[in-house]
Amino acid sequence: MSVRRSLVTACVFLIAIHVAALGAGFVAPYPPTAQNRMLPYAPPTRLHIVDEARRLHLRPFVYALSEEGGVGAAYPEDRGQAFPVRLLVRDSASGRLHLFGVDEPARLFLLGTDGFGRDQLSRLLHGARISLFAGLIATALSAGVGWLLGLCAGFYGRWVDSLVMRAADVFLALPWLYLLFAVRAVLPLHVSAVHAFLLIVVVIGLVDWARSARLVRGVVLSVRERNYVLAARGFGASDLYLIRRHIAPATLGVLLTQAALLVPQYILAEVTLSFLGLGVGEPVPSWGNMLTALQRYYVLTAYWWMWVPGIALVPVFLAYFLLSEALHDRVGHTSH
Repeated sequence: MSVRRSLVTACVFLIAIHVAALGAGFVAPYPPTAQNRMLPYAPPTRLHIVDEARRLHLRPFVYALSEEGGVGAAYPEDRGQAFPVRLLVRDSASGRLHLFGVDEPARLFLLGTDGFGRDQLSRLLHGARISLFAGLIATALSAGVGWLLGLCAGFYGRWVDSLVMRAADVFLALPWLYLLFAVRAVLPLHVSAVHAFLLIVVVIGLVDWARSARLVRGVVLSVRERNYVLAARGFGASDLYLIRRHIAPATLGVLLTQAALLVPQYILAEVTLSFLGLGVGEPVPSWGNMLTALQRYYVLTAYWWMWVPGIALVPVFLAYFLLSEALHDRVGHTSH
């Protein structure tokens, strides 16, 4: 696969999944906290195109589920009436418009339900807002701090360089994930979802700035000695002009490549914290707290659809790694 094709493929996939997360209220068929207590751990709803009379339907349809199942039992379909899947359905309770759905009493659980009968697909889409954007915002904060400090250290040198690099050595020597656990553990456990989200983002972003700073510093040390920079300085260009016009643009390629590698690490950090109960808590969904049900053995072995948030991490991580490789190759070709 060519560099350009890899870059386009990764960007299209990542944009699509982030847009779906932002529009989760419209794309998801149900609110993330809506419970169906009579349908705990219901399997993914089967879509049909052929009814009991062997007639073919152009529009997929579902049957209502019998509520006589219960945890650990099957939910037989009531085949007395078919409920077609319709587009642009308005929720009767909240009045919100959803991309697709079915009429009651049927339910459309494309990824099954959890122990409270909440739709897994709806929670997956709403949870992506927390997990994916925690990674993005924490990366922006970490890369931004690292870029600023690395730029100052490389451009001004001397005591500024020594101070920033000694601080970077300290942070690089610390296992940042364990440091994150320690910092989060001393803070209050019972905080709102918004505060927990902001806390995770700030802690992750401020702990792991050192790698970006060292990379940016290396680029700046090289660029500041090039002839066109020395010539501009000789003509009386100010430090601000040199940084804005010549130094900063040369660091963007390396910084973007590093950012593409950091995002999946920070997503995993948020998922890990929420999985352990130190991040965003119920009832607000995140991919981490959705996986906490797997701590129970019977859920781990009997309900495969409860693995979906963990499985969803795989294509997201692969897309970011593909993006980082494409950016790395593109930066390498540009420098040559």
